Amino acid sequence: MALSYQAMLAAVPVVLKAGNVPNIVGEAGIGKSALVAEVATRLHAKLFTTVVSLAEKGDLAIPIPPLTSESFIETADYGRLADVQFGYAHTLIEIIRYAEAHPQQPIIWFLDEFNRGTQAVQSELMNLVLQRTINTLTLPDQVQLVLAENPDASMRGFETSTYGVVASDAAIKDRTVRLVLTSDADDWLQWAAQTNPTTSQPNIQPLVQQFISEDVTRLNQADAVDDLVATPRAWERVSTNLTALADLPTATQAMIALDIFQGDVGTDLGLAFEQFLEQQAIHLTPQQLYTSEPQGAVVPAALLTQFQAMSEPQKSTVLRSCLQLTTTYPLTVDEHAGRFLQLLQTLSQDGQFSLVQQLGQNRDLLKQLYTANIAQQSPYVTALYQYLQQVASWSNQ
Repeated sequence: MALSYQAMLAAVPVVLKAGNVPNIVGEAGIGKSALVAEVATRLHAKLFTTVVSLAEKGDLAIPIPPLTSESFIETADYGRLADVQFGYAHTLIEIIRYAEAHPQQPIIWFLDEFNRGTQAVQSELMNLVLQRTINTLTLPDQVQLVLAENPDASMRGFETSTYGVVASDAAIKDRTVRLVLTSDADDWLQWAAQTNPTTSQPNIQPLVQQFISEDVTRLNQADAVDDLVATPRAWERVSTNLTALADLPTATQAMIALDIFQGDVGTDLGLAFEQFLEQQAIHLTPQQLYTSEPQGAVVPAALLTQFQAMSEPQKSTVLRSCLQLTTTYPLTVDEHAGRFLQLLQTLSQDGQFSLVQQLGQNRDLLKQLYTANIAQQSPYVTALYQYLQQVASWSNQ
């Protein structure tokens, strides 16, 4: 039995609340790390991560020889013995310090790629998982462990897996709750459209969402030419790369975009995605809309004519890209606010209302616009804020 991302968001907190250790099993790039980060956010927990595959024996704790004479013990039959202490890794020290400073806040320690660590490293972590101890140190009660593993051929349902893993000890399997994460396109698209609390933007660029929704087999599709798989993580890279490309001149975008996309998801899908973008006819970028000469809060006539000639979905997509770049081109600046308002008003009422709904999810931006409106010092920002209120009221008409 496998769980979707959304179902896993409900399952992991249940296992943690019961005092058990979740062991999330899933293919590489399926979203295990993102899942644990979201669980931590929902539980208001501080998240610490150790990538076990990169660890070596002794990374968490190493013996320290006695530093004073009091550290030596004289025995009648065994001679002089050293009472060895231990030095602990920086991550573990950070966890202890944070636990002492925030005794009421839960802490999640995420042991990622657990079964890709060597047998020696897994053995060292054994007591951490089984007894919550590392040598002489016991974890604070508020620290909860979460493991993540890639499938191995010994797991039911993954008999053909070829990951380079070291099967976990039977005691680990017996003391953890295995939860298998599966990739579901509808589930992923639902997550992709959600607003990221850090950026106040959708988790995935709307154009990438649209491309996947048109053919859901593109999610986790293996490339016929390259040794790449278009995993959810790969499409997330496409999304962030697409946003970064929007800041470049059009000629530079055309020169490098295909290679970047193909480096993310493979030759075939990278080409298909670039062709999809071309079909959208997005020849205008936020950079062009905001920085084209002459400067000012009014869109240059030639640029406005080009924008108006685009189809409704094309114009909407460009303006949604603008909403994803409000850090670079803040709408609290008169020049940006004036141009955005002018372009927004070229959309149909439905298009404007949909765009304003998206903007309304950015509470920080709305607060900034509201403050500027009260100050009455930026006329175009004030005009934009008041027009947004007007569009938002259309739902009541």
